[in-house]
Order: sequence, then C-alpha cells, then structure tokens
Amino acid sequence: MVIRESIELPGFAHANPVPVASRIGPFLATGVLTGRDPVTRAMPETLADQCTNVFTHVRAVLAAADGSTDDILRMTFWLAEPGDRTALNREWTDMFPERAHRPARQVVAARLNGGALVHCDLLAVLKTPEAGER
Repeated sequence: MVIRESIELPGFAHANPVPVASRIGPFLATGVLTGRDPVTRAMPETLADQCTNVFTHVRAVLAAADGSTDDILRMTFWLAEPGDRTALNREWTDMFPERAHRPARQVVAARLNGGALVHCDLLAVLKTPEAGER
C-alpha cells in the first residue's frame, strides 16, 4: 500500500520527473518553488516579482493538498543576493502578519540559474481527514 501522495499544480512542473510536493499523512514537503510566473511561465527580472510568484505557488500547493498557509512549519529560501531581503520580507509579513504565529524560516545564499533570484521549499503539517486535526 502506497502511503505517499504526489501533489501537482496545473501550469507548474519541474523539468525533471518529480512532483511539486509530496505528502505522507499530515506531512507535506515541497520541491523547489521558483519565481516563475504561474500564467506565462516567464521568469520575471526583479526579485520583488519573483517573490510574489513564489508566495503565489506556496498558496496554490497548500490549497491543492487541502491545507493552508497556517499549516506551514518551516520555509527555506535561497537568494542570489541574500543581503537584499526587502521583497522577501514584504511577502513574508503579508502572508504571516502575526509575529507570534510565523513559521521558522531560513535564508541561504545561492548561485541560481535560469534568471532565478529566489527559490523556496517548505515543510507543512496538515490536518488529517481521519483525525480532523494535526
């Protein structure tokens, strides 16, 4: 019996044969979420636009798994310019306005390709249908 469920998003896919996210029970882990535009698939030139798209993908993958951003336990961001966190922090505080209820976050310097300025992955703990709770 397979207990792992692959989560896919229409219009968002990796170049390699991997799902956008994977779920086992209440645990959801994503692969890399990029700043690619969810409609045009183009990579915007600015970090601000890429961060907006990353957070759009975060919402979409959680919705596809019947979860919400309240279920996020930890997020990791890879930034081409780690000292410039203005755009990231703007999206972060929009998604998580209450300081006391934010998930853990890590920012790592990275050399990204394809015009990417930000990558993200996350770990979430979702409600299970059987238990109705985490």
